[in-house]
Amino acid sequence: MKVLDLECCQSHVFEGWFASEEDFLSQRGRSLIECPICGTASVSKKLSAPRLSLAKIASESSQPQETVALAGAEQTLQAAWMSLARRVLASTDDVGERFAEEARKIHYGESKERGIRGKASREETESLLEEGIAVMQLPLPEALKGRLQ
Repeated sequence: MKVLDLECCQSHVFEGWFASEEDFLSQRGRSLIECPICGTASVSKKLSAPRLSLAKIASESSQPQETVALAGAEQTLQAAWMSLARRVLASTDDVGERFAEEARKIHYGESKERGIRGKASREETESLLEEGIAVMQLPLPEALKGRLQ
């Protein structure tokens, strides 16, 4: 099993596990690898050092502490975003293309109040906001909508 550090065109860094280098290249070529943060399939392999578990090497790291802290903060932010996205998916009903219609029904008391998510055009979103219906755009990668391993 190969563990690769990957990066999307939006500079989101994540890890992927593959049977081999050929498996990674094959999956990337068929656009099967997606960034778990933004959903883009434009993914490249980052250079990565071998994973060694030696305390002496860690203490002699030539990487400045500010860089390490920034990388850690970015990973923490990405993990928090993923946790929020999973909670949104778990606590809302997907109404798909009927989002604007269902949001109006809930707002005007024609349907039971609950959290919903779905798709709406810019015009539909603007119309909902003009009617006083609070909506928020939250792009969710397709990878989150399926089973996560």
